[in-house]
Amino acid sequence: MDVIVLGGGLMGTASACFLARRGARVTLIERNRVGAGATVASFGNIRRTGRHLSQLPLAHRSLRLWAGAEKMLGRDVEFRATGHIRLIFDEGGLADMRAYAEAARPWGLELEELSPREIQTRFPGLGPDAIAASFSPHDGSGNPRLIAPAFAEAARKLGAKIVEGAEIGTIRHTGSGFLVATSKGSFAAECLLNTAGAWGARIAAQFGEEVPLEARGPQMGVTEPLPHRILPVVGIWTRDKDHGAYLRQVERGNFVFGGAAERVSVDLEPGHAAADPMRLPAQLRAVARLLPAIAQVAVIRTWSGCEGYVRDMLPVMGRSATTLGLFHAFGFSGHGFQLGPGVGDAMAELITTGRCETPLDDFRIDRFKARRAEMDSGDAL
Repeated sequence: MDVIVLGGGLMGTASACFLARRGARVTLIERNRVGAGATVASFGNIRRTGRHLSQLPLAHRSLRLWAGAEKMLGRDVEFRATGHIRLIFDEGGLADMRAYAEAARPWGLELEELSPREIQTRFPGLGPDAIAASFSPHDGSGNPRLIAPAFAEAARKLGAKIVEGAEIGTIRHTGSGFLVATSKGSFAAECLLNTAGAWGARIAAQFGEEVPLEARGPQMGVTEPLPHRILPVVGIWTRDKDHGAYLRQVERGNFVFGGAAERVSVDLEPGHAAADPMRLPAQLRAVARLLPAIAQVAVIRTWSGCEGYVRDMLPVMGRSATTLGLFHAFGFSGHGFQLGPGVGDAMAELITTGRCETPLDDFRIDRFKARRAEMDSGDAL
């Protein structure tokens, strides 16, 4: 079959690659350059801890693909299974961690609880005031600058057509499939996969499917390099969003950090998100709670990216509820990086076979329509 993929971020390029591996004829259309949107602005976190439970099967599927990415893609995308540690500074955070760990265990995620002594012995310098931590040893990080181009190149080698710098004009559903008119020509296919990120809701709306999605931008930063000594990705269990920071040290020595700063609204046209320097001091105080030594390090760059946040913080993924041959995979609400390879593999399986071994029911697009109907019924009563 022929498939058009709209959007060249991680979800789109991974989908194009796995579709091509399954023998589909694929055209990927990207308005800018592959991997230049929300993907490249990502923190690079590959974590399962704290995810909505219904996402864990997809996260497990994706982690297996991350582990084999270098062999599959023919290049090092800097996936490192260094572990993911979440520090805890109060009893509320400890209770939340223990409740989540118990709930996640039947879903295949085992979290190790660390005492203050174990934290300092295994990860010196982290959270000296922490009362506990969770640790997931098989998670880690990857390089956001490398992964989407790597998937795109692998898809191209398998015969996929990658069209960059193409503005979308019109999208029509014809009797035999879809016709997409762009600034670089028109493309036709039996199936259309919407992986347009923050713009995904606009495409869905053209087919009568409304998704409550907002475009927002996180605040990210990176420091000057220091000797490499912090291996795991570091986060926090907290109910206070002002303390919700996270960091990791890349192999070149720089610390990448984010969180603890409210995500700002982004206008989809032109879709450019910018970090706010006025938020940086408070953000760094939250980051220094995790690693006090970072307070003495110079910040050399800050940035943001345009991400699509769905009201219930779950992605939209699966078949269209209105249009045969239309599929969606967007709205990953700032935590899609880890899921990317799994999303691509799952969507390729669904499109080419009509089924998916990974449960996707919680991500169906018509869930919002069902909830509105329930609310309207309650109002009538």
